[in-house]
Amino acid sequence: MKPNIRHLAAVALLLALFATSALAGPALLCHTFDIGNAKSLPWISHSWNLTGSESYDTKNLAADTITLLDNDSTVLVHMETLRRAALYGQKDPVALKQLLLKLIARSDSANQNISAAALSTFDVGYLAAALAQVHWINKNSSNPAQGLDGYSLVKKALQLRGTDPQMEFAASLMTIDGPASEHQDHAQKALTGAKSDPLLARNLSAHFMSPQSETMAEMISRNSNVKVAQQ
Repeated sequence: MKPNIRHLAAVALLLALFATSALAGPALLCHTFDIGNAKSLPWISHSWNLTGSESYDTKNLAADTITLLDNDSTVLVHMETLRRAALYGQKDPVALKQLLLKLIARSDSANQNISAAALSTFDVGYLAAALAQVHWINKNSSNPAQGLDGYSLVKKALQLRGTDPQMEFAASLMTIDGPASEHQDHAQKALTGAKSDPLLARNLSAHFMSPQSETMAEMISRNSNVKVAQQ
């Protein structure tokens, strides 16, 4: 029996799409965010992931992370610091849970200060979403944030924060797979805001994972009516 050419073509297309998806990886983890000269957790890898030869003492993860977050209100710095914390936490589930609990307590105590409440709520939501992606990559990893809706917390943070293109960028990465209308809104606000935010503009023009991949602007604009801003 001769193989059906249309069937083979369909299989080849599915394999190609699967390979592309597998190479892309979760957007909150598999891409190092540009934070300029800002301080974050120590990072020796030239890739998005840990090398395995890090000497950082994860017993300090909670204290170090919160100190860094408290000392810089730049959302992209928070995104990169929490990304690193989520990856370090794979090696130390106890430290990771401690960090999450401290971030939740920090958010609860910031209710009287709108600016602090917005960022602290964002931090809990962003870490929760990042940990969900860690668990997606490694099913055996612990997820102390299971049950927390990271995106809902980030939306709450945006309501408190008001206009913040960097936070909209974070929300657009969380909603790449939907809901479509909310994703388009976040993406458009991020792209528009980048015109007056050089750091965000650099991040949007960066390629995801490799020079051959699409830019972050193209990624958040894919499969939507959002127009990529001209940089």
